[in-house]
Amino acid sequence: MTVQDLVGSYAVEGSNQEEKGHSYHGILTLNLDENQRVIAQWKIGDHIQNGTGFFKDDILVINFSYEGEDEQIYKGVAVYRCLNSDTLDGFWSEKHGNPLYLGSESCVRIDVGGFLN
Repeated sequence: MTVQDLVGSYAVEGSNQEEKGHSYHGILTLNLDENQRVIAQWKIGDHIQNGTGFFKDDILVINFSYEGEDEQIYKGVAVYRCLNSDTLDGFWSEKHGNPLYLGSESCVRIDVGGFLN
């Protein structure tokens, strides 16, 4: 598998970095920059997170950040095992999250061309 195989949009199902793991759903979009680095954007409801990362040996690593409701910038890292070009299985952690837990995400490729705005 190559990094180009990852480009596209994925339906995301995940849980937060906490004991009870509040679940969420959204869309993860992956693109590449001119250096073949991964550009990521998560849309979870009206919340947007952006990140950049790299891909090697079927492992995708993305450093992400977002502005919280308190106007603070939060940062973290997400790591995905690429099961195939359509399925990612991963975990993530934020700098200020609960260090006893990891968040989790499962991502399945979707065709966004069929969605209506």
